[in-house]
Amino acid sequence: MTPGGPHVRDEVCPADRTEGARPARRTARRGRGPPGAGKTSDPASTMAGMEKWREVRETLREFALRFPEAYEDHPWGETVVKVNKKIFLFLGVEEPTDKWSPSAGVKLPESHGHALALDGVRPSGYGLGRSGWVTIPLTGTLPETELLLDWVEESYRAVAPKKLVAALDAQDA
Repeated sequence: MTPGGPHVRDEVCPADRTEGARPARRTARRGRGPPGAGKTSDPASTMAGMEKWREVRETLREFALRFPEAYEDHPWGETVVKVNKKIFLFLGVEEPTDKWSPSAGVKLPESHGHALALDGVRPSGYGLGRSGWVTIPLTGTLPETELLLDWVEESYRAVAPKKLVAALDAQDA
């Protein structure tokens, strides 16, 4: 949402979407053990983990764009995914800078407390944390990708119009 200006909408190429494809309804999966359980600490895996954020970021972006009427936008030079002109997934800038490290932001009205209990997850800035938004670092030890996808869906459901959530639920039936 660019202050004072029109909303710029980057269309997703129809060829990038599979006809009728949408994300499968996900249910929160908790109790899988501590984040990063089973990860090694050798230098090679540490370096691979530092670069894994790109893969996770792209997975989150692609998953979010499969929801009904979701589209990518670039306000403030950052990547976000919106529905009905409202952001439901913050992905930040393409490359890390001195002021920005890879992270994702989602609105979690139900899982907010659970998310904040994980290492590195913090309330989002600019007062968004008071409304249930959390920022998840994409470097270091990450939560399971399935859990991140659950959170993206929860955020979509929190922000999307009721008719789109109902349509999503109807497809599951």
